Amino acid sequence: MAKVILLNSSPRANSNTQDVLEVCAEEIEKNGVEAEIISLRGKQIQSCVACNGCAKTGNCVLNDGLDEIIEKIRQADGFIPAAPVYFGTARGDIMSALQRIGKVSRGNDKFLEWMVGGPIAVARRGGQTLTLQEMTMFFPINNMIIAGSTYWNMVFAGPEGTALDDSEGIATIKLFGQNVANIIKKLVD
Repeated sequence: MAKVILLNSSPRANSNTQDVLEVCAEEIEKNGVEAEIISLRGKQIQSCVACNGCAKTGNCVLNDGLDEIIEKIRQADGFIPAAPVYFGTARGDIMSALQRIGKVSRGNDKFLEWMVGGPIAVARRGGQTLTLQEMTMFFPINNMIIAGSTYWNMVFAGPEGTALDDSEGIATIKLFGQNVANIIKKLVD
């Protein structure tokens, strides 16, 4: 069965980002594709050091738990990274993760090519657009397919538990999840 990995970069256990990803995962599964949410919470994701060790081993040489996530992504058909916006842009750990995931893919079996997905940003007031732009750069450089929706994949949320109050944002995420699943099914058929 086709599968999508959703990567949550929020350090909070009960985060708005997690709530949004659960909505997205539910839509993906309603449309016949498996979805798994993985969290970076508790991990100390390091930045890529461009050692090119991954080109020799097929895996990242940094030992911080990202390689296990990379293996799950390698087996998937879709990938959706999500970031809370705390200071105007994507969190450093998600950008470090994306850079290393891309480096491992490009230096080896190019497992990201033709994978379907796109980023999601969650914030109280601003920074979502810049965060989406920053994270979107990961997709075309890895020859991936970005699914669309009727608006950008952003949700406005304040305190924990308020993401679901943004009805327009949630509707956008639902359609995005449906589109990810339907594109994957068309590619797999």
